[in-house]
Amino acid sequence: MEVRNSLDYYVLDVFTQESYKGNPLSVVFTNGDLSLTEYENISREFGYSETSFVYYSIEQKMLHVRSFTPIGVEVGGAGHNLLGAVSGALLKGLISEHTLSLTVLMENTPIAITIDNPTQGLPVVKMRQKPVQNGQELAFDLLAKALGLSEKDLIVRQLIPTIAQTEVAHAMIPVSSINLLNSIKPNANALIELSKQFDFEGFYCFAFPESTESYIVQSRFFNPLIGIDEDAATGTAAGPLAGFLCNSKVIQQGQESQILQGVKLNQPSLINVVVKEDGIYVGGSSVVTMQGVVYL
Repeated sequence: MEVRNSLDYYVLDVFTQESYKGNPLSVVFTNGDLSLTEYENISREFGYSETSFVYYSIEQKMLHVRSFTPIGVEVGGAGHNLLGAVSGALLKGLISEHTLSLTVLMENTPIAITIDNPTQGLPVVKMRQKPVQNGQELAFDLLAKALGLSEKDLIVRQLIPTIAQTEVAHAMIPVSSINLLNSIKPNANALIELSKQFDFEGFYCFAFPESTESYIVQSRFFNPLIGIDEDAATGTAAGPLAGFLCNSKVIQQGQESQILQGVKLNQPSLINVVVKEDGIYVGGSSVVTMQGVVYL
C-alpha cells in the first residue's frame, strides 16, 4: 500500500458555542509552509469560504496562519479564519490552555490575540484590529441596483454607505429594515465591478432591530470578488462596522456590543465587538464539529 503524507484537520463552527451554527472553517495543521498548489487543492476540496493552515514556530514562539478561499485567493485580516485557527490550535495543544495573550503571524502581519478562559463554556478568542479608517462614501443608486433594492431602502437615520477599513476594506451599507436586509438578492457581477471600481472587497449590509435585542445590528456579507457569495460570520467586516457605528455616534467607545450575522443562511453567528483607543476588538468562540486527516 502506498504511504502518503497526511495532515490532521478540524472543522470548527466559529462565532458560536453550538455545533452547526456560526461560520464553518476547516483548520489544517501543518509542520511548516506547504506549496501554493497544496494550499489551493485542499481549500478547494473543503469548499468552505476559507480554509486556514496552522503551525507553531518554536524558534519565533509564534503561531503562523495562512488562509485561502476555494478559488485559491489568500486572505488575511483578523476574521473568522484567524479566530477559528487560534481556537483550533488551543484544542490541538499547540498553545497552552493557560495562554492569555499571544501574537499570530498572518500574511507576514503580526496580529495581537487575547484569550479568555471562563470557568464554564468555551474559550473566547479576541483579535485586535487597527482603528477604523473611513474612506469614500458610495452612491445610493449604484448600491441599490447591485443589491436588488431601491434607493429609499438604504436611507437609515443619517448614515451614508461608506468604505471602512481596519485590516481589510469593506463597504458598510445600512438597510432600513431587517425584512429588507433578508430580501437582498445581489447581482454578483455588479458587486465585483463596484469592488474593483472603488478598491474594496466585501459588502457588509446591516439593519437595526425593531425591538430591544442583545445585538446592535443584524448583518449580511457578500464578497464575490474573492469567491464568497455570502458569509455566515465576518470578523474583518464586523470590526470596521463597529468603528463606523462609533464614529457615527450609534455606539460609544468602550461599549461591548454584538453583531448578529448568518440568519439568512440558517447559521446564526454572534460576533463580539468593542471599540477602544488602541483599536477594535473582535471576538467569539468556536466549537469543533468534525476532525480527520488530509492526504497530500
